[in-house]
Amino acid sequence: QLLLLRFTVKRLLSTSHPSVDSKEMKKFQLLAHKWWDEEGEYAALHSMNDIRVPFIRDTLLSMSSNYHLGNPLSGIKILDVGCGGGLLSEPLARLGASVTGIDPVEDNIRTADQHKSFDPVLAKRIQYKPSSLEEIVEESMETFDVIVASEVVEHVADLEMFIKCCSQVLKPEGSLFITTINKTQLSYVLGIVVAEKIMGIVPEGTHEWEKFVPPEELELLLESNGFSVRTVNGMLYNPLSGSWSWMESTSLNYAVHAVKSGAGAQSHTTDTPPETDTQQCSATAGTA
Repeated sequence: QLLLLRFTVKRLLSTSHPSVDSKEMKKFQLLAHKWWDEEGEYAALHSMNDIRVPFIRDTLLSMSSNYHLGNPLSGIKILDVGCGGGLLSEPLARLGASVTGIDPVEDNIRTADQHKSFDPVLAKRIQYKPSSLEEIVEESMETFDVIVASEVVEHVADLEMFIKCCSQVLKPEGSLFITTINKTQLSYVLGIVVAEKIMGIVPEGTHEWEKFVPPEELELLLESNGFSVRTVNGMLYNPLSGSWSWMESTSLNYAVHAVKSGAGAQSHTTDTPPETDTQQCSATAGTA
């Protein structure tokens, strides 16, 4: 009986995904078939690849002396959290990385799977799973060299739990890349009023200003969960040209690169068995 009880509790913990907001899932469910329409609702995300892919690539290359010409990210295991239809997973895989893309919306994963199947190289390098981050923690402790969470953290229900789970599946000294939207008056006016209500750059209701994250808050969360923040860059979208560029100000969109502390600095990696850590991640989130 005790064994059965322990199994049931563990099952509940491992299948919970409390950082996922069910309202957010419904929004993206409706648009799942439109991910690869470069002129459609996700046009701005397509063009964001022009700056976010080189940012990830060049940052990783600057941290390593080993890379292969033509496949600079060969040998690197990347987790793309909230991968949607695979808009970022695919170019990272083309650079040689082995990519796991996860998304709680099953229709997004179906779209991503279908699209990668057209390219035999991508089909080998990318694996997609209909899953939340919490659901893969137990099987993926310290598995990935890199995590990307692009345009995701402004949609999660529990940001601190999300960061904790990122730390758990990332190897010591692994890299976390985040792009998101600052919580400023300017981001409300341009990101919601203009982008959604006036110009229709993204569908109305895509974002909630209350869930936008100031970089200072994100940095504190990262540093209190064992990360060292290396870079914070401002990003600007020009709706007339449909292009992105870097800028000094982080008052609108911004990108963060953070590195998880090495094994020596992470006391829990030696003191606490991984299973206990995994359960704590999901259990804590479940009380939020």
